[in-house]
Amino acid sequence: MKHMSLAEIASACGGTYVGDDGLKSVEVTGVVIDSRKVEPGFLFAAVKGERVDGHSFIPAVFAKGAACVLCEDAPEHPAGPYIQVASTLKALKDLAAYYRSTLTIPVVGISGSVGKTSTKEMIASILGQHFHVLKTEGNFNNEIGLPLTIFRIREEHEAAVLEMGISDFGEMTRLARMAKPTVCVLTNIGLCHLENLKTRDGILKAKTEMFEQAMPGAQIIVNGDDDKLITLKSRTPKPTFFGLDSSLDLYAEHVENLGLGGSRCDFVTKAGRFTALIPIPGHHMVYNALAGTAVGLALGLTLREIQAGIEALKPVSGRNHLIHTEKWDILDDCYNANPVSMAASLDVLTNALGRKVAILGDMGELGENEKLLHYNVGCHAADDQIDAIFAVGELSRELVKGVQAKDPEGRLICRHFAAKAELLTALPLLLLPGDSILVKASHFMEFPEIVEWLERHGN
Repeated sequence: MKHMSLAEIASACGGTYVGDDGLKSVEVTGVVIDSRKVEPGFLFAAVKGERVDGHSFIPAVFAKGAACVLCEDAPEHPAGPYIQVASTLKALKDLAAYYRSTLTIPVVGISGSVGKTSTKEMIASILGQHFHVLKTEGNFNNEIGLPLTIFRIREEHEAAVLEMGISDFGEMTRLARMAKPTVCVLTNIGLCHLENLKTRDGILKAKTEMFEQAMPGAQIIVNGDDDKLITLKSRTPKPTFFGLDSSLDLYAEHVENLGLGGSRCDFVTKAGRFTALIPIPGHHMVYNALAGTAVGLALGLTLREIQAGIEALKPVSGRNHLIHTEKWDILDDCYNANPVSMAASLDVLTNALGRKVAILGDMGELGENEKLLHYNVGCHAADDQIDAIFAVGELSRELVKGVQAKDPEGRLICRHFAAKAELLTALPLLLLPGDSILVKASHFMEFPEIVEWLERHGN
């Protein structure tokens, strides 16, 4: 954070400043909600959570040198100034929106049903060839994480790449009101968060709320191969469309699958064409690179810079992260899952050499059709001719049924486990040297534990 005084912060979030008037001109150096991350000069926002109330840490953060506290309840005997507000969470969002309004750097806002994080990483890698970039870290893409990410933008940053995740109508409006993107990117419209959004049309409506809150003149970049997003072609101004269709504004051709080593393809743009090696496996990575190419061109990068950014991409833990061990190759894609991303990851696994093993778990927030959607993933796995499928969780029973329906003769090895502990006990007898193993499930299944087990026992 840069150049935000306590008086300015109080005004921006509609709070009441309490403390020494002589300190109103003090500028904070950062904003956090985790007391463990407080540094001297920081603003600590005391949030009331379901299990922990941040107000209880106010004495501790002042002891660590916090410049000020943002809170709902007036602290007893405060050791420094505080700003009292009706809602700390609302104040954080109001403050983030105000802080963003003081910045002049380009901001890329990214959303979509699948591939937000991997697309964010691709765009940041490309823009990093030209700019000093701030990007969303981890899962800081919601109404708490996004403002904290915005506060991390400092004097040295020349561009920001912000991921925005939603699960209901109106959320994108609130997120985009804070981010005010100058470039909007939508990766696709798939089957996720159906509990609230109900249909793909509902998802499209919710995601495109971003456009209405973007900066005036913002450029819109969307996947033209997506049947829902292509309907935006009648929008004014017309978005930039990317994909594999040669009629689009920019497209890829001559895609060469290099297995788990990634892919190589030609990128065709109005500024010219180039060839690049995408170092992370999966057909979807071609789309991520196309989105990144479109953003790079929108922000004035050369084709050579864009190519270098694509080829410099590094995997993120839990996102198609390939881990080599002495016994196995592990495809760690266990950060989260929905039917579209699950199918895409299974497709990536088909490129592996040796026996192909999928360790799959339950997918959340799928609404009333959750059982059918798990069943369909099982059918997809069987169609992909995965050699062995080990499923964990109650909903994944339906996934196993889908496999069995497509493979009635039992050609595939398919086992169901009620819990991770059962699977981990059985794995030594199920895995073979040389296996390529996909690990994927929704975040609540906590599958990183399985990846850690495979790493320990694979060396």
